[in-house]
Amino acid sequence: MNDAIIDFARDVMGSPWVYAVIFGVALLDGFFPAVPSETLVITGGVFAAADGVPNLLFVILAGAAGAFVGDHVSYFIGRTAGTRLRHRIAGGKRSGAMFAWAEKQLNERGGVILIIARYIPGGRTAVTLTCGTVEYPLRKFSFFDAIAALSWGVYSGMIGYVGGHAFEDNPLLGLGVGLGIALTITGLVELIRHRIGVRNRRRAEAEAEAASGPEGSPDEKPQELV
Repeated sequence: MNDAIIDFARDVMGSPWVYAVIFGVALLDGFFPAVPSETLVITGGVFAAADGVPNLLFVILAGAAGAFVGDHVSYFIGRTAGTRLRHRIAGGKRSGAMFAWAEKQLNERGGVILIIARYIPGGRTAVTLTCGTVEYPLRKFSFFDAIAALSWGVYSGMIGYVGGHAFEDNPLLGLGVGLGIALTITGLVELIRHRIGVRNRRRAEAEAEAASGPEGSPDEKPQELV
């Protein structure tokens, strides 16, 4: 069974159309996050290490280019459809929280959040749609998104390459290791983001409480009437 899966994957990865497929899947993932573009780029990296086919550089460039175009599709969807589409997508509790986080981070950190969000599940779409909705300048968006897409392509391709190189005789195991590394890093990013959010929320609550001042403080004595 494993041999059949490996042979099928080799046929797919050895096809001259593989770069177009990687590009298309990464493009779709930019505005339709259910498409697993990381998995495909990581798989390309695994077989690049194990068989030398496909070419690792072309895998990275195809994934990065698709991500860049897909992010711009998401940006222009947000720009044209605006708030109405955003509210529809953010109907769920988790999605709504993600969009609220995206807008807050965009206001505080600007384009840098585009780079960070590319490594957060669902975060990339939330941020790119929000950029379009709030009419974030296209030139700045394209600049930061180019960095985000290229770094993501290198990251995904190299994770697969490392796993494939470590297990050249068993590409499936190499793919499992590559996906495991990617999931672990993604989980750490999510954990850090959550902890920072909790800390900032507690700090804001403490500052609000301090600003309002204690009511009926026992240290305050009523003034005597003269």
